[in-house]
Amino acid sequence: MKIFSMTDVGRKREMNQDYVFATDESLGTLPNLLVVADGMGGHKAGDFASKYTVEVLQRELKQSDQEEELKHTLKDGPEEILKDAAQTANHKLIEKADEDINLEGMGTTLVAATVIDHTLYFINVGDSRLYLLNKDIRQLSRDHSLVEEMVRLGGINEEEARHHPDKNIITRAIGVKEDVEVDFYEFSLKKGDIILMCSDGLSNMIEDEEIFAIVKGARDIVEAGQNLIDRANENGGNDNISVVLAEPFSDEVSIW
Repeated sequence: MKIFSMTDVGRKREMNQDYVFATDESLGTLPNLLVVADGMGGHKAGDFASKYTVEVLQRELKQSDQEEELKHTLKDGPEEILKDAAQTANHKLIEKADEDINLEGMGTTLVAATVIDHTLYFINVGDSRLYLLNKDIRQLSRDHSLVEEMVRLGGINEEEARHHPDKNIITRAIGVKEDVEVDFYEFSLKKGDIILMCSDGLSNMIEDEEIFAIVKGARDIVEAGQNLIDRANENGGNDNISVVLAEPFSDEVSIW
């Protein structure tokens, strides 16, 4: 599997509260892991939230091989392992906020994925996204945001949602409630598929169709990732920008 990951502070923020992680090496029973987290909170709190959440996630997943024999079957392993790790990260983040008043109110989005054989498994909390690109672009994750709820209820359409003043209000996050609801998805992959994960600093600055054109127009996913970051900054760079790209059926790795 070929992987590229990159995060950029953007043009309007002084601090990068996004955090990315990508590896093709195993963590416990999972053969690889791709993660994007977009932190929120006061000075340095969002930065801490995203990084700490991903660190706890990694630690929990590394321990999953010991727990596999006791708790999981091969079939439902990825769902239970990813969800359990996310729940642990949620509890640990709340504990940290309780210990330090400077971290009070922090939280983070989380999208974390693994590819096993020809299947993509991933979890999602918040509005960081996972897309699958091949002959078109499809958003596989579902945003947990106020405007997305309005779209689902028929109050506004997709175009109105994109420019809605409350588009950055999310309805779920790691570190906010004791029991966070974690969505899990499973999709079959085929040759030519490209996985794209990103924070809203990318998806808010570039339309899906343009994201598709940029990725498909690049020589490889390294160039594609760099071009996506550049275009988001050219369009204003209003937020931190994070991108993880993966080609499941390639064995090269390029992680920045």
